[in-house]
Amino acid sequence: MTVKTKKKEDKRIGLFVCHCGVNIAGVVDVKKVAEALKDTPGVSMSTDYVYMCSDPGQQMIIDTIKEKHLDGIIVAACSPTLHEKTFQEAARLAGLNPYQIEIANIREQNSWVHSDKDKATKKAVKIVKSHVAKAIRNENLEPIKVDVKKRALVIGGGVSGLQAALDIADHGYEVILVEKNPSIGGKMIQLSETFPTLDCSQCILTPKMVEVSRHPRIKLLTYHEVDSVSGFIGNFKVRIKKKPRFVDEKLCNLCGECEKVCPQIVPDEFNMGLSFRKAIYMPFPQAIPGTYTLDEDHCLGLSPVRCGKCKDVCEPRAIDFDMKETIIEEEVGAIVVATGYDLYTMQALGEFGGEKYEDVVNGLEFERILSASGPTGGVVRRPSDGKVPKSVVFVQCCGSRDTEKHLPYCSKICCMYTAKHAMLYRHRVPDGQATVFYIDVRTGGKAFDEFYQRTVEEDKVLYIRGKVSKVFKEGDKLIVWGVDTLTGKKVEIEADMVVLAMAMVKTDGVQDLLKKLKISTDIHGFVAEAHPKLRPVESLNAGFFLAGCAHGPKDIPEAVSQASAAAAKVGDLFAQKELSHEPTVVPVNDELCSGCGICVTMCPYGARTLDPSKGVVDVNEILCEGCGACAAACPCGAAQQRNQTDDQIFSMLRAMLRE
Repeated sequence: MTVKTKKKEDKRIGLFVCHCGVNIAGVVDVKKVAEALKDTPGVSMSTDYVYMCSDPGQQMIIDTIKEKHLDGIIVAACSPTLHEKTFQEAARLAGLNPYQIEIANIREQNSWVHSDKDKATKKAVKIVKSHVAKAIRNENLEPIKVDVKKRALVIGGGVSGLQAALDIADHGYEVILVEKNPSIGGKMIQLSETFPTLDCSQCILTPKMVEVSRHPRIKLLTYHEVDSVSGFIGNFKVRIKKKPRFVDEKLCNLCGECEKVCPQIVPDEFNMGLSFRKAIYMPFPQAIPGTYTLDEDHCLGLSPVRCGKCKDVCEPRAIDFDMKETIIEEEVGAIVVATGYDLYTMQALGEFGGEKYEDVVNGLEFERILSASGPTGGVVRRPSDGKVPKSVVFVQCCGSRDTEKHLPYCSKICCMYTAKHAMLYRHRVPDGQATVFYIDVRTGGKAFDEFYQRTVEEDKVLYIRGKVSKVFKEGDKLIVWGVDTLTGKKVEIEADMVVLAMAMVKTDGVQDLLKKLKISTDIHGFVAEAHPKLRPVESLNAGFFLAGCAHGPKDIPEAVSQASAAAAKVGDLFAQKELSHEPTVVPVNDELCSGCGICVTMCPYGARTLDPSKGVVDVNEILCEGCGACAAACPCGAAQQRNQTDDQIFSMLRAMLRE
């Protein structure tokens, strides 16, 4: 939607050049820029100020707009992604249409990348001139209004997904919680104890799981997956695939008779393959929903039925071999992505014996060994022979912080959970020796460093600063080769077990889901935030919010905090009677459109459709995010982004090229 705007020759443009302390003024002669542009056609006034984004700076803009009767302003400062909204609000308070604001970036695109003051100043003048040319051609725009469906979808039933769902529901809004596994709980429910307080993870999480299952405003869908998402912020349409459990959870009474008679035994993924389960199983004792699930992939056969023993012994008749995959359709206004994490594959660390030796395990496998509900009942035993290990070597940064072969980033929690593992091992095996190989120790949380110091001083865990080069087997012992970088000496240790602190990575298979959601990721596959400081729980795509390790490696307190922050953002969204969508979209000029459909295929948001009856393209402006891909592809010039038209772009180029 546009409103009437003055002709470009009549517009009065105000220019405000920011020093940004020394960020800009240290390289650019700010006063010279303001002086050089004061006589530019269209510019009615030009001035500079130390901090334009400050309260006095904004008030200066408001007062000047009113006093000089300005029709548009240009703020020459930092990136528009940082302060465009700030100055748009200042313009609105002065009675000026917010879309008559231009931000000329003379910091990131100029002062931060140059050192020659004279050249940087000349470049700043050209940049601002180009924005003057654009500003006098800007139209007044009004936000597009849309109703909002006050119902949220949370994807992922780990601790962050549970927290987000509970907080949104407690705000008074309906929540649909989708978990792809048979039970909620995520990775946290597999942990033995949690640092730095050594609380039992099940004791912390189980009450929250029960609360979610019983909350009147939460619809819990376990063993479901998101199939597709269409629509836009406030009005998403979601198709959810319900996988057949082959057990009616309303009829199942947990008698366990089906499990007893099942002849098929497979590795138990909850215990990280360290024990076995039946093909019909309950994931763990505290599972929610409390019901059995028939694993179709490992059953002897359902089409046709080759066994059927479980159904024969089921008195409540809960087992139904005829269950089929079905699709559920829901409408929601916001989506929280809390898809969790996985561990880096041990196969990538062959030099450490990963996937080669039974007694080389990853952190989650050791958690299950330590857990009272684990395969050994909490007694530390070697997977190979069940003996109690008298020497355990813990290796940190396995796959993390390795720019040459593996992943460059820090996985953030490994230092702390390795300290916890070593401490708990010493508690279980008081006469055992725990040795930790580390690059450096990072304990950046409340009471984290005290926990680490306790591990070293009270529990007598030996920390060796250095990297491990190889792990191999001699007899029934594992030989660990490493180096102590503090002494410069090689180290060789005989160990009964080796525990690898594997890097945290995106959840396996999550990339397909994120493509369906059409939300962007960083180079490592984690969901990308809109701004790392100012919008850390929002996706670049409106209506999507981030929680937990879907966003990147983090510990439990941080994951829970981010989940609550995401829920608060959803609450803010739902508190509005209607939503405003940016009007800087790309409509179609029907008189120029040839109906070729190129722009339809280019649109990543599904905002454009070809109307065969009219032979032109229709645009759903609520779906359009103004990316400009269609405008760049249109061969007829029929697709022109509002306030970014071809005429404006070419006028900017001419202004910069003109001496």
